This record gives sequence, structure tokens and C-alpha cells, in this order.
Amino acid sequence: MEILKGIIEKAKKNRKKIILAEGPEPRTLKAAEMIIKDGVSDIVLLGNPDDIKNKAAELNVNIEGAEIIDPLNSPFFEDYVKKYYEMRKSKGIDIDKAKETIKNPLYFGCMMVQNGDGDGMVAGAINTTADLLRPAFQIIKTAPNISIVSSAFVMIVPDCNYGSEGVFLFADCAINPNPTSEELASIAVASATTAKVLLGLEPKVAMLSFSTKGSAQHELVDKVANATKLAKEIAPDILIDGELQADAAIIPSVASLKAPGSSVAGSANVLIFPDLQSGNIGYKLVQRLAKAQAIGPISQGLNKPVNDLSRGCSAEDIYNVVAITAVQAKGNN
Repeated sequence: MEILKGIIEKAKKNRKKIILAEGPEPRTLKAAEMIIKDGVSDIVLLGNPDDIKNKAAELNVNIEGAEIIDPLNSPFFEDYVKKYYEMRKSKGIDIDKAKETIKNPLYFGCMMVQNGDGDGMVAGAINTTADLLRPAFQIIKTAPNISIVSSAFVMIVPDCNYGSEGVFLFADCAINPNPTSEELASIAVASATTAKVLLGLEPKVAMLSFSTKGSAQHELVDKVANATKLAKEIAPDILIDGELQADAAIIPSVASLKAPGSSVAGSANVLIFPDLQSGNIGYKLVQRLAKAQAIGPISQGLNKPVNDLSRGCSAEDIYNVVAITAVQAKGNN
């Protein structure tokens, strides 16, 4: 919880405008009330104003202080339609299709973020991950030198001396099933940025494998070794090493035997998994067996922050994700 408190305090100190694209959704409205009350960020609720106000009244929720924007009646609408058309006309989008698309709050919200009319967006309580990320890919696109959007979990392991006093960043655990070497390299660099901006860590990035420094020969090992090389070329100022087995990555005594002289082995706090199966299994094992707190998934790699929610999320979850998004937006400035 201390990590989350720190993120919330960072958000409060440099308030950003975060767009909640699912304006009339009950948990979203409850979260908005808490966010406004605590001063975590400025809030924009997208949707029909009457629907939003009526639902808030029904829930006895005070959203005074939130900006409510109806995409259909916004002064931004026509400008966003033209800009989206210019972005996508090479893909066969005509002006009528652009107009229909921008009526969707997820697309409208991404246009707000892209055009500087908002600093970040949160949705997913009633929309799928694919529905949320599609407009983000099309409109906001990826950050410089990053080829792919990925996800990370902050893992807080109790009574643990490894990582940064038990704090780790795991990636990618939720989006990319089988990233290439180039994509793994992008995930590594994006994860280092997340660790630095969100957690204030000096990232030490381990590219995980079932091999350490050539101890096994396989094309899967080659993928990770090549990704390590590419990541170092993209971001020579970040401490990145691989390929490393998990024990060599985090345990000093094992690192001294398997990877002597490594600047990362034995002290890694950012763990990059070679594929989604290992990443998803890994974070859930640590969460359940070590009774770790898992915060995420946190989207990373976009040029400006857009974060997804679980459709089973609570108002408190939305509150926390808004704080994370606000801190990510601060890091983009």
C-alpha cells in the first residue's frame, strides 16, 4: 500500500487532466467523486450530460468539479473528425466513417489526449481491452524508439530482500502472446521508463530465459539474447542484461556463479519475460504463493498514457489507475 500511497501523492503534487471515457458507469462516477475530493487529478467524464448527472444523483454521488463532455455536442468534435480522417484516410477511412468513429467516447477521448486537451485516459470497466487499445494504437501511437504497447505489473513481495526491497516490475504479463526480439527490446525499454517514472526506481532490467549467458542452446534463448543486444542499442544508458535465469537475475550468490561481472544479475528489479505465458504464470505464482500485491496491468509504450481496467474493477481500482495514469502523464512532460 505504501507504493500506491506514493503514487497518489505524486499525482496530487502535479495535477493532470484525466479522461474517464465511460462517464455514466456507476463505479466510474463513484471513483470520480473520490478523485475530486482527494485532489488526485482533474477529471473529464465523457457521455451524455443528462445520463451522467441523473446516474450520479441516483447513486448519491457528488461529481461537482468534474468536466462533463458529450462527444456529439463538443466544440472539439468537427476538428477531431478532420484530424482522424487525415490520420486514417490511407487506411480507407472516409469523412463519414471518421465522423461515426469519433462519436465513440474511446476514440474521442484518445483524440483529446493526442491533441493536448487531456493528459491521459482510463476506461475498461465496460469495454474490452481490444476496444480500448485499438483507438490508442491508431491515434496516440507508440513512444519514440518503442515499437509495441505492452503491460507491466508492480509486484510488492512481503519480507523480501530481492529487487528493490521486495519491489519489482514484471512485463509483459497481459498483452503480447509471443513478442519478437525487437518487440521484447521495446518492452524492456518501456518497462525501465515505467519503473523510473512511476516507482522512482533506478531500473536494473533482466531479460529472462531458461538459460544464463549461453548455458543452454535453443532458438528461444537466441530470441532473448538478441532482444538484450537490441535493447542496449536503443537505450545504452539503461542497465539491461541477459539472457538470465530468474535466480541469476535476483539472487546475488547465484549471480556470482552464473553471471559474474554483470551489472544487473543478482540485483534486477525489472523482469522481462520472454512471452505472455511465462509472464502471466510468473506474476500469478508470485502473487499467490508469496502473497505479493500485484498492481496492474499498467499500459506502457504509448506516447501518452491510456490505461485499461478490469471489467470486474471496483471504484477504488479506478481511483488507483487514475493516479497511475496521472503520474505517467507527468513523466511524459
